[in-house]
Amino acid sequence: MAKKSASEVKEKEPKVSPLMQQYNTIKAKYPDACLLFRVGDFYETFGEDAIRTAGILGITLTKRGNGSESETALAGFPHHSINTYLPKLVKAGLRVAICDQLEDPKMTKTIVKRGVTELVTPGVSFNDDILQSKSNNFLAAVYLGKKTNGITFLDVSTGEFLTAEGNEEYIDKLLQNFRPSEVLVCKQQKANFKQAFGEDFHVFYLEDWIYKEDYAFESLTKHFQTNSLKGFGVDDFTEAIITSGAILYYLSETQHNKIQHITNIQRIAEDAYVWMDRFTIRNLELYHSYNPNAVTLIDVIDKTLSPMGSRLLKRWLALPLKDINKIKDRHEVVAYLKENSEELNQIQYQIKQISDLERLISKVATGKVSPREVIYLKDSLDAIIPIKTLALQSKNEALKTIGDSLHACELLREKIGTTLNPDAPVSINKGNAIAFGVNAELDELRNISSTGKGYLEALEKRESENTGIPSLKISFNNVFGYYIEVRNTHKDKVPAEWIRKQTLVNAERYITEELKEYESKILGAEDKISQLESMLYEQLVNWMATYIKPVQLNANLIAQIDCLQSFAQMAIENKYVQPEIDESFDLDIKDGRHPVIEKQLPIGTPYISNDVFLDRDTQQLIMITGPNMSGKSAILRQTALIVLLAQMGSFVPAEKVRMGIVDKIFTRVGASDNISMGESTFMVEMNETASILNNISDRSLVLLDEIGRGTSTYDGISIAWAIAEYLHEHPSKAKTLFATHYHELNEMEGIFERVQNFNVSVKELKDTVLFIRKLVKGGSEHSFGIHVAKMAGMPQTVIQKAQKILKKLEKDHSGEALNGIKAEKDEMQLSFFNLDDPLLEDIKEEINSLDINTLTPVEALMKLNELKKMLLKK
Repeated sequence: MAKKSASEVKEKEPKVSPLMQQYNTIKAKYPDACLLFRVGDFYETFGEDAIRTAGILGITLTKRGNGSESETALAGFPHHSINTYLPKLVKAGLRVAICDQLEDPKMTKTIVKRGVTELVTPGVSFNDDILQSKSNNFLAAVYLGKKTNGITFLDVSTGEFLTAEGNEEYIDKLLQNFRPSEVLVCKQQKANFKQAFGEDFHVFYLEDWIYKEDYAFESLTKHFQTNSLKGFGVDDFTEAIITSGAILYYLSETQHNKIQHITNIQRIAEDAYVWMDRFTIRNLELYHSYNPNAVTLIDVIDKTLSPMGSRLLKRWLALPLKDINKIKDRHEVVAYLKENSEELNQIQYQIKQISDLERLISKVATGKVSPREVIYLKDSLDAIIPIKTLALQSKNEALKTIGDSLHACELLREKIGTTLNPDAPVSINKGNAIAFGVNAELDELRNISSTGKGYLEALEKRESENTGIPSLKISFNNVFGYYIEVRNTHKDKVPAEWIRKQTLVNAERYITEELKEYESKILGAEDKISQLESMLYEQLVNWMATYIKPVQLNANLIAQIDCLQSFAQMAIENKYVQPEIDESFDLDIKDGRHPVIEKQLPIGTPYISNDVFLDRDTQQLIMITGPNMSGKSAILRQTALIVLLAQMGSFVPAEKVRMGIVDKIFTRVGASDNISMGESTFMVEMNETASILNNISDRSLVLLDEIGRGTSTYDGISIAWAIAEYLHEHPSKAKTLFATHYHELNEMEGIFERVQNFNVSVKELKDTVLFIRKLVKGGSEHSFGIHVAKMAGMPQTVIQKAQKILKKLEKDHSGEALNGIKAEKDEMQLSFFNLDDPLLEDIKEEINSLDINTLTPVEALMKLNELKKMLLKK
């Protein structure tokens, strides 16, 4: 077969227009982004981008070059609709490159210059339509190190830059709490990240060289203009530095180079906050629920009045305090505001006048702030002054400290007030933003513009009188500029020196030398006015950037006051009380209530409150029995939520609470299938419970609900018993609530000294069961499962059959197994943790003497066999 010549091959290649050549060149630079390509008054997308865009936005998908070899998919929308469509694309997880026309099409005879002016991603955006005012929009970076892992969060819209290090479980907890919109991961760690943290995040993979300590250190010190990172307390945190550097790299790659509002980096100290694993965060429904209509804790407790306060409240909920003094400081402020309602009302009124200071000052730093937003900034700073005065005059030391720290920003407020008009427009291009008296040249040009227009009105009147044309009008359009319009009925009166420019159906349009002269004067003045206003405004914004730190400080302090007033308001509305925090290990709740459930009850329906007492000496583990629907889970959850609220600094839903600091909260509440990851309900339950047992401490609060129900009854009872015994015998003696419908576990009270039986009381009527929902001393004899089935409307024949089977089972298995367990316990007198056993000391000595780094696999197996023999001899 003859070979085709180069010219023949070239002829076969589809011709590409200059526009598409330009598009392909720009698209090649942003292969991972959806490119919005400005063509005239539209943003167009092509090929795969068009298919995705049309699907997400629900717009028409067409074809360019239909039927030709260069045929490509096409979808677009009007450029003025970008604020409608851009948020939808970003929220769908797309990275969007906005490609604009960089010159006026009228000023060039060739193809218009175009370039990407912004790359918007799920985690990097200043667009108000993408951001939610009450939530942070975090970009995260994760790096999995050999010994520990690093994670950094940045909200580029507020400048908050937070970093941490820890094991996979800690990184997972932070990801669950901060819920980043986008996560940056090293390409090399793609599989490891998915395995550890799942596939629920919008992930973008960066090249491996970006995740290097030297590069990251240089990026951070260059940005902060420092020689080291000691001042931020992260100089020894290699993995944290690496992830922080990756975030700065990503900002530069997404065309975000004006980031002077990122003024510091804060370390999230793991040991400063209450530990909650991902299961606890999910089970307690702090922010999210699998039920789309469910009310979460944050929905109930958020009484904040500013966007900054609402965002900070979520942070406080994610990171409850362990420092008893800091907790008490918050409680004292809440108590003061609750008792001084007049001051509370004044503070609340002023906070309502404050806009989103964090995001406004970030827009100043990036040059994206509008004149109207600058006025909002000034008004917000004005509203802070009365709060500063009130705080300084208060009798509470913590409030006084906040008042003293608030910056008056006098010069900034004065400069904005004298430079901008109070009713400044949303865009500098709309004009009249700069106040009179700021610039003499601007005032003169404005005078020319206004008097020129007045002159035109006088000219219109004069020409009408001179020509005798009553309907004569002087108007303006972009094609001819100013012109005189005369109806056809009067065109015979038009002077000969007028120059005709346009003929309409019912009129003629003319120009005169005098009219052209004044048009030049007026339009020239207006162009200069626009240029001068833009220049003066840019100077103001650049000068304002010197106030970034004071304004950010004010934003943070106002957010704190907002959270504390929110707690005070909630305490007033819901009759919450101040918890008493001490150095003990006790948890003593009198008449506790569930903060969310009590708000959902019909008006007039009282919430059945309950007492809970736990300590490490007499009542370490409460075994709660009772049927499903009786309220066991609610009691468990409300106990955890009361502790959480107390350590956030809030008052709590109870008559009285006395408690020692809790350092970890563990919950295993409800069945949560993870079948999509190949795990059964029971496997998930065991994974979560294993995590609890491996991490408990002496100040832990453990809440277990229906452990073992995912398997057969006797398996379930055995596992539940063993777990309860492990918790009782563990040296930490963690405070535990153990809810179960296995009433057989009530036998443990007679065997283990710190196990106490309680049940959620029910009243058994003739044909039904009445749920009292009160926690009372003593175990429950029945599970009442058949009663619940009956209430659910199960057919009568099924109910009758179930009752017969139950009687037979109860007769056949009348506690023999449990009696055997009790006898075994009495006989052996062994526990899981008999630390005085000399054998344990011997084994400990053997293990400590091992050098793991030099041990071969064979030697390790031999040593393991030796330890096993030691146990068998015992």
